[in-house]
Order: sequence, then structure tokens, then C-alpha cells
Amino acid sequence: MEEIKELEEVRELLDTKQYTKLRQYLSELNTADIAALMEELEEEELLKIFRILPKDLAADVFSYLEVDSQQLIITSMSDKEAANIINNLMADDAVDFLEEMPANVVKKLLANASPEARRDINHLLRYPEDSAGSIMTVEYVDLKENLTVDQAVERIRKVGVDSETINICYVLDKERRLVGTVALRYLLVSQGDEIIGDIMHENVISINTLMDQEEVAKQFKKYDFTAMPVVDNENRLVGIITVDDIVDIMEEETTEDMEKMAAIMPSDKPYMRTSVWDTYKKRIPWLLLLMVSATFTGAIITSFEDALSVYASLMAFIPMLMDTGGNAGGQASVTVIRGLSLGEIEYRDVPKVMWKEIRVALLCGGSLALANFVKLLLLDRVGIVVAVIVCLTLIAAVMMAMFVGCMLPIGAKRLGFDPAVMASPFITTIVDALSLIVYFRIAAAFLLL
Repeated sequence: MEEIKELEEVRELLDTKQYTKLRQYLSELNTADIAALMEELEEEELLKIFRILPKDLAADVFSYLEVDSQQLIITSMSDKEAANIINNLMADDAVDFLEEMPANVVKKLLANASPEARRDINHLLRYPEDSAGSIMTVEYVDLKENLTVDQAVERIRKVGVDSETINICYVLDKERRLVGTVALRYLLVSQGDEIIGDIMHENVISINTLMDQEEVAKQFKKYDFTAMPVVDNENRLVGIITVDDIVDIMEEETTEDMEKMAAIMPSDKPYMRTSVWDTYKKRIPWLLLLMVSATFTGAIITSFEDALSVYASLMAFIPMLMDTGGNAGGQASVTVIRGLSLGEIEYRDVPKVMWKEIRVALLCGGSLALANFVKLLLLDRVGIVVAVIVCLTLIAAVMMAMFVGCMLPIGAKRLGFDPAVMASPFITTIVDALSLIVYFRIAAAFLLL
């Protein structure tokens, strides 16, 4: 409701051309809220609002806008105006933006950017995609270990305004190796003549530039930090990563895992910005693979065609057995995949996982079989032999499904693959085939087919 009121206020000020009042009104809002408001406006209105904003505020708001809005703004500006936006963005935000832009636009923007901005952006662009180096920012406060507290505070006053955060300052030696950290609050309560090297915290936890961003997110969760230093192989400080970047990474990684678990090739674009053709290309490979693999199920049914013609009632229970096995395997796989992604399950835990899943499968399979046995006798009115065959198969299917569902993701992780690939659709296909084989073998043994 509040957002609607703000949007109406902005539109009214725009329509009545009260630009000075609008500028003042927007300046009192949070930058993220301004960006959200702008996303609700028409393109022409969005461009007007952006030009009304003060330069420093405009750069902050720009980093919160969707890529389409950013590209609209940049293409509507002169080269000099666009370069000014790049110069005022934090280096990591500038890199995220440039990675989404066409090559000719990137070339033009970098050509007009300041030498400092161009250097920082090129520095980040040379790191592998999705590595710590590619998501870090180079705007941080560094201090020499031989500085006094007064000198350190004076340096923070000079460089702090352009830094991503000043809560934690990073202490370097003469070779720019990271030797410690000092919190701003400690500086404020320390004596002015104390030496930084004497009051700094020496046990520094850092991240290597080549660490995968998913592992970086795990480090943030483990240590509960709001910022972490990034170092090269020689322990020289090259940047920092802040928690706001980690939130974006966690959302990106979770989305990627969900897509893989649904047998969709991951996409780096939001759903509404992905074309029909791109969506088709992401989905069709797995659908084709699963369709081809499902032909094994048909082949198994065909091989037992003679037996089924003799005892046709067996055919009616195939969908139930396949669905139950697939659902059980899906439950096991999702649980294990989540445990693997959170670091709760390791390869050494395989015996424990197997023993747990066997017990769970027996309990679940037994409960399902008991309920189904009563249903088969009272509602379906089948013979007791058929009921026993179906229920035994049900127990076996659930046990196989849970075993396959927990072991395939662990095996994939062990081989270096993403365990999310081994999710429900893939597991269901395997379990369906196994369930049918067991079903017909049990039926053949009981009915002497």
C-alpha cells in the first residue's frame, strides 16, 4: 500500500513538472526503494526520473535496477554521461553490469571510463567466472601495520567514503601481504599513539581469488562474517567480498540447483527475460534423454507381454508401483542433495546414510504395503495372491528407490559432478525400470507364469 502511494506521488510530481520537489522527495527515500519505484514506471518516465536524481544517488540507484532498465538508461545517454555512471559504481557492481552488456557497449564504456575505474574493472574481469576474484570489490580500507591509531583514523577519513565498508580495516605489511584486521570500533576506543600492529587481530580468515563462489558462500555462513578479505596465492590482499554479494550468490546457486533437479539446463536470466526459444533449448535435451531412457520401461513390459495376457489384472497396478517408487526416490534424493550442498553429508558418511535409508525404506514400504493390502482386498476385490505380489513389490520398490535416490547424488559428487543433476526425473526413470523387473519376477514366482 505504501509503495502504491509513493508511486502515485512520483507520477503526480512528474506530470505537474515539479522536478525540484521530486528530486528532494526521491533523495529522502532508500536507494533500493527508488529503484523499485522506477521499475514500475514507463520507459520515458524512468529515464526522466534517473536524470532528475543527483549524480551520486543516481549511481547507487543504478546498481539496484534490473539489467533491462540499466541497458535502457545507458543507451539513452551520451558516452560521457554513461562513463560517469561507471566511474561512480562500485567496481564489483560495474563488472556485474558490464557482463550483461553487448560487447560494443562494453568497449565504448571502458574507453570513456576513468583510468582508475578501467583498471579496477579489468582487474576483476580477468578472474574466472563464478570465482571469488570475479565477485570481489577492490574498494576497501587497508592500513600499514606501523601506523598509529590517529594516522589510521585519518586515512579512513580520506578513503572511507569510496570504500564498500569501513567496519573492518585490513592490515598489510610492506609487501602488501595480509597480516591482520582491526575493527573500526577498536580504533575509536584506542589511544591515538598506539601502533596498529600491536592492536590488530592476527588470526585472519581469508578467501583465495580462485575459490568457487558457492564455496565462498559456505565460508560466510560458517564464520557469520559481513565481509571477508580475498588474497592471491602469495597472501597479498587484492579485494574483499561483502555479505550483500553473498545473498545474490545464494539466490543464484539455489535457482541453478532447482533447475537441475527439474531436469532443466541452468539459465543465468530471469524467467520473464528468457525467450521462448531459449527456454525450449534449456528443456529439450533432458526431455529427449528421459524419453529415450523411458523406452527401457516399455521394453520390460513388452518382454513380459505373454505373462500379462494370462493374468491381465497385474497391469492395473503398474502406474501405482511406478509412481510410488519415483516419489520415494525423489524424497531421498532431495534430502541428500540438500545435505551435500550444505556440507552436512560427506563421502565418508555413505554407510550411515545407507543404514538410515534402509530403515526408513522398511518403515515407509511396510506402512504403504499394509494400507494397500487392505485396499486391494476390500475395494479392488482382488485375490490374496495378487495382493501379496503387489505389496511385496511395493516394499521392494520403495527400498530400491530410496537406495538409488541417496546413492546417485553422493556418487555424482564423488566423481566431481553436481549432485543436483541426479534428481527426481533421472532417478524416477531408473526406479521405474527396476520396479517393473521386480514386479514381474515376483509375479512369475507366485503364479508360475
